[in-house]
Amino acid sequence: MGVTFTDVDDNEFSETHEINVTPFIDVVLVLLIIFMVAAPLSTVDLPVDLPTSSAMPHAKPDKPTYVSIKSDLEVAIGETAVKRVELVRTLDNADPDKDRRIFVRADRAVPYGDLMDVLEILRLGGYTKVALVAREGGGAPPEQAAPAPVKP
Repeated sequence: MGVTFTDVDDNEFSETHEINVTPFIDVVLVLLIIFMVAAPLSTVDLPVDLPTSSAMPHAKPDKPTYVSIKSDLEVAIGETAVKRVELVRTLDNADPDKDRRIFVRADRAVPYGDLMDVLEILRLGGYTKVALVAREGGGAPPEQAAPAPVKP
């Protein structure tokens, strides 16, 4: 009684050289879901009717600071309402760096004088890098824009 083994493959237990991509796909899908949930949360959701501009948009910093002026003249940093007299103090508490750029968003219905008051408060507080925010596109080029009527 003898036992013989035929068709014995020496490579039966050898290493496979294929990449298993299933864990990679799982990680990518989880990251996609995380970014889809986190992206809407990182925007300012204060309803402000911005005017349009035909200027080329600039790159936005990683953590922008938005100061918004709503149509009822309420001032907010991000989505938190603040009083005008506490605007600079609140900005300093959030980040004491005065060289950062402050983005000012003003509703279309805000009078020019009230916008200038907020800009003056920021300037007196030491914030000199201020950018005005407008909606992209849709605005007429300056040479085609109709002049605003002058009040007597």
